[in-house]
Amino acid sequence: MIFRRIQLAAFALLIAPLTAFAQTPGPQPIPAAAPEAAPLDTPYVPGALQLTVDLTDVGRRIIQVDEVIPVEPGPLTLFYPKWIPGYHTPGGPISKLAGLVITGKKNAPIAWLRDPIDVFAFHVTVPDGVKELHVAFQYLQPIRASEGRLSASDSIIDLEWNTVVLYPAGHFARDIQIVPTLRLPSADWHFASALDVKKTDGAVVHFAQTTLNTFIDSPLFAGLHYKRLDLSPDAGDPVFLNLFGDSDANIALTPEQIQLHKNLAAQAQKLYASHHYAHYDFLYLISDKVGGVGTEHHQSSEDGSPANYFMDWQGSVVYRDLLAHEYTHSWNGKFRRPADLWTPDFNVVPMQGSLLWVYEGMTQYWGYVLSARAGLRSASDTRDFIANVAAGFDASPGRNWRPLIDTGAQPVISQRAPVSWVSWQRPEDYYTEGLLIWLDADTKIRELSGGKKSLDDFVRGFLGKDSPSVITETYTFDDIVAALNAVQPYDWAGFLHTRVYDIQPKTPVDGITRGGYKLAYTDTAPAWRTVYEKSAPAISFAYSLGFVIATDGTIGNVYWDSLAFKAGIMPDMHLLAVNDRAFSMAALREEILAAEKTKDPIRLTLKRDDMVHTISIDYHDGLRYPHFERVGTTPARLDDILEPKK
Repeated sequence: MIFRRIQLAAFALLIAPLTAFAQTPGPQPIPAAAPEAAPLDTPYVPGALQLTVDLTDVGRRIIQVDEVIPVEPGPLTLFYPKWIPGYHTPGGPISKLAGLVITGKKNAPIAWLRDPIDVFAFHVTVPDGVKELHVAFQYLQPIRASEGRLSASDSIIDLEWNTVVLYPAGHFARDIQIVPTLRLPSADWHFASALDVKKTDGAVVHFAQTTLNTFIDSPLFAGLHYKRLDLSPDAGDPVFLNLFGDSDANIALTPEQIQLHKNLAAQAQKLYASHHYAHYDFLYLISDKVGGVGTEHHQSSEDGSPANYFMDWQGSVVYRDLLAHEYTHSWNGKFRRPADLWTPDFNVVPMQGSLLWVYEGMTQYWGYVLSARAGLRSASDTRDFIANVAAGFDASPGRNWRPLIDTGAQPVISQRAPVSWVSWQRPEDYYTEGLLIWLDADTKIRELSGGKKSLDDFVRGFLGKDSPSVITETYTFDDIVAALNAVQPYDWAGFLHTRVYDIQPKTPVDGITRGGYKLAYTDTAPAWRTVYEKSAPAISFAYSLGFVIATDGTIGNVYWDSLAFKAGIMPDMHLLAVNDRAFSMAALREEILAAEKTKDPIRLTLKRDDMVHTISIDYHDGLRYPHFERVGTTPARLDDILEPKK
């Protein structure tokens, strides 16, 4: 019994600290600061912001910013824009802001404090007697591709104004006035923007006063090699193509190419029967030194294609829907915008993507259609591109688990960073699946109306209203349904809800079949693909072996559940050999075709890290290029859709 009591005493000594520990309260969170109040639709009374942006240090990719902000004494929050229209994500490049100094009267420094939670917000206490803040900082453009998109070279700059401004919190962006001034690297540089110019003085450009929301939505391109073309369908609809190239040769267009771009503006006018801009400026980089871009704005667009875009016209067909897509956004996305994507400022209210399948998906559809109607792509090539979209879903099982509506959250989820398994994660399918949904809707309207109505009628009424107003009007899902019913009565709510909100494993091909075609595959590449692949950085074998591969043999996207996936191939492996031949694109194609006849497995030698793997794939169905074939007696509605409007 004594030994038992000793055991119990020892046990009590052991658990006593644990008991005390259990009774001690754990750490508690520091109370979060109150979030910034929602902005008010009231004028910023102290006055207009005066902004000077200096580009003279372009060689080092350093932009100097000097800003004068009228103020009143007391607490003030300055915002660096976070939610940028067209980005669909809180992607303001705050990490590139450096050297922030704020001063008041007689250059007396004024302390600032970055918000510990919202790092885009800077808190300042304005001293009594100070009527304006002098704000200076640098925007450090990426120098290496690993730092982000390269937005400048020694001869071109893509200047997004949201990167070089701080603005006072508490007001709608449309209620804040700003007067911008720009210093170019030299008087030899040219520039283009939708902003109105008050005057130029050598290398200094003085812009007219405007609202903050218009300012941020009107980027500027500048460069040494520049050409401006008038694409206006008529004097009342001014449209311009502003070209900036690595050299003058890159922006030398043929008369035929100029006419095709004029056709685009003319076909858009026929489709929308309206415009919502004082003048529209395509800002187009033709460059290998500055990163490609495609960003919509209300009265302009930032566009970018490789330096050989015009010189290798046959090979550039894959890029030729870019201008039509971004131009369409002037109507769909800028003038009419989903209600949850419109925000009163660029920081406090987050943007939401529940209608990106309309904002981007329908725009993708009209980008393809208008390119065909303008002749920038032939109808045959356009059908091939749509076939590739459908085939991509055939090869991508991600629709088994993720509904389309959820992909609208992807820009926020991933910050638009690449993902490893595209066909399974389906990161931003609202573009391409949205295209197929709107083709489905277009052909359904044509079928139900006996060819008397089409999606053209829908967009003319829905997007073309109130011309030439530039004041954004928002829309909801119910507004879309009501506008479709006004054109052609039908259960459009059910039609759209099934396709957008429900899990849909089957590839959405109803618009294709109702359009008079079916998806098929052939061993023979279409002419456009043959030309494009001669200089393409990577080639897709998605519908045969199941991967995309770069010209140096690096495996890119591997399709989930494909033969390559099941064999253990993964992205970033390096293909060394095909059967007993050193890798080349030609060798890979030839061995795939040979296996169709011999029925022998295709043997791939791959390297990953310091390990070499030999994998055999039992595949014998050839190269399989997707295309459309006419079916039965169904009217060729797709052909009618792609036909130019008279």
